[in-house]
Amino acid sequence: MQLPPALIETALEDAPDAMLIVDAQGAIRYANGSVTELFGHPHAELIGRRLETLIPERFRASHVTYRSEFTQDRRSRAMGGNRLGLFALRADGTEIPVAVSLKTIHCDQEWFTVAAVRDMTSHVMAERELRVAREQAERANLSKSRFLATASHDLRQPLQTLALLNGALRRVVADRPTAAEALAQQEQAITSMSRLLNALLDISKLESGAVKPDVSDFAVSVLFRELREEFATLAVNKGLRLEVTPCEESVHSDPSLVEQILRNLLSNAIKYTREGWVALRCRHDDPAAVRIEVLDTGIGIPAEQLGHIYDEFFQVGGSHNGPREGYGLGLSIVQRLVALLGLKLEVQSEPGRGSRFTLSLPASRAAAIPARPTRSQEAAPGAPAQGRILLVEDDPGVRNATRFLLKNEGYEVIAVASLGAAIEEARRGPQPDLLVTDYHLGDGETGMQVIASVRQQLDRPLKAVLMTGDTSSAIQALRPDPRMRVASKPVNAEELLRLLSALLSDRES
Repeated sequence: MQLPPALIETALEDAPDAMLIVDAQGAIRYANGSVTELFGHPHAELIGRRLETLIPERFRASHVTYRSEFTQDRRSRAMGGNRLGLFALRADGTEIPVAVSLKTIHCDQEWFTVAAVRDMTSHVMAERELRVAREQAERANLSKSRFLATASHDLRQPLQTLALLNGALRRVVADRPTAAEALAQQEQAITSMSRLLNALLDISKLESGAVKPDVSDFAVSVLFRELREEFATLAVNKGLRLEVTPCEESVHSDPSLVEQILRNLLSNAIKYTREGWVALRCRHDDPAAVRIEVLDTGIGIPAEQLGHIYDEFFQVGGSHNGPREGYGLGLSIVQRLVALLGLKLEVQSEPGRGSRFTLSLPASRAAAIPARPTRSQEAAPGAPAQGRILLVEDDPGVRNATRFLLKNEGYEVIAVASLGAAIEEARRGPQPDLLVTDYHLGDGETGMQVIASVRQQLDRPLKAVLMTGDTSSAIQALRPDPRMRVASKPVNAEELLRLLSALLSDRES
């Protein structure tokens, strides 16, 4: 059925877009009703006027050239409003962004151009608002990342002071049982505070997007060795067997974040196992994946509680009023890390018989990767070694506590607060045997600048310990340095002393 011409004319006249028909000389030959709404000119008065009337003056010369080329080319085309900087001029002198679609037609031996013009003001405003919102979100994330880095450092500083003073005092009162017992309980409280702080900061960093995966191929055996060394004593103290099955597979993921996942799973397994064993093993049934399992003979998880185990502060069988072992944050961190890495974590559990957590990782296609030194190999000290230590720490509490601990241990300590003072001490001499520096110092100075400057002043690669409460990507991105060790705050006295003794004893490194 053929539509009546009157219907077609009405549809064209009432079309939502402004419709113009322009002849080859640029004169407007037709304008529909929407032209009045868009441009503010009575559409009948535009007939015979040049199209450039509706274009801002600064664009008119270039538009004449463009219209001439289009008339000769005669291809249909759409021009995307604000992206190409297209603007229309209204009768009141204001400009509006527009999108224009063009089509050439031939009628009565003459070529015409049909232009459909759409007001893009709302679209441009929406894009501008979206861009502003995106910029605000990026600034907020950057601000949050800076806050977390600062908070991580500043909140750990008093804990670091307490930990070092506790270690120093335990040495001083070793022959006084009552005082030693009080300090041992204090150490447990400091450790508990440190774990809670670390967990809360980890969750905040994951939620803010401050944690960025650094994916590589690595050997599972390295993680297994380090985890066995870390948890063996804890398991023995609870009367449990820790069974770590050798794993020769390699996987493709972020080794630090995978280690954090497994550390939380093992910690939970030991915490909720009263007798029996905890096991860590891997399976490679699927060529594309390696499955790492953490199993235990613990209390198990009731079926109705499985859906809540990843909630913050949730503890299986825990009482809100009873004594707490941990804070119920480990599995919440695990869930966030698994999602961040795009991995798969499954859990099977039966009350009274234990649990099995299975983490699936993509298998590495690379060749076997050499194992890095384990913690015990790295930190095992030789014969007690004394020496001169240059300590750089801007926090007076941490600086004094560290100096107190090291002097009581027999080291000669020169303690300063800034990069300039460290360089001056290195210049003045005698030369230090070891440099211990905080990462974040005052006035934007960093421990890496201290290490580089002191080494340059001494003209030798002085061994160094970089102590930091910052766990951001800036620390993870530090270049490997065989003569530098990184110690994460709060570091306890024994760990720090072992590290110093190991570095000073190893004269070849």
